[in-house]
Amino acid sequence: MLNWKPEIHAVGVAEMDATHEEFVRELNDLAHAGDAQFPHLFQALLLHTRAHFENESRLMRDCRFPAIDEHESEHHRVLGELALVGRGVAAGRLGLARSYVALGMPDWFGKHLVTMDSALAARLKTQPAAAPAPRTPRESPDRAP
Repeated sequence: MLNWKPEIHAVGVAEMDATHEEFVRELNDLAHAGDAQFPHLFQALLLHTRAHFENESRLMRDCRFPAIDEHESEHHRVLGELALVGRGVAAGRLGLARSYVALGMPDWFGKHLVTMDSALAARLKTQPAAAPAPRTPRESPDRAP
């Protein structure tokens, strides 16, 4: 089990820290869930994680983070694992999912936090007034999709 400790887990970017604290809370709720609650809470963790990663991708684009490809690749890998484990949960097989939640996710999060997320936070802190990345013509607000 992972317990949120700001002195250990905070990266110093309020938006990231709040999301990470929520992630840890959802992970802990899932670790303590009974079999009847587990599928619903696993789906909630998957949705939270997807939104968490989408937000970090936005932050990386906005500050022109040099390691965006590596960071996003790691996010895609974890989302793939969650989807795979989630298929087992949907079929009523909770053993692997419980191990993943208790051991795999906390281990991954700890490593990811001190490497990739800390690097992103450092970049964000050095560029507080960074302009957003230029929009492509498809993303332009004055152009209809």
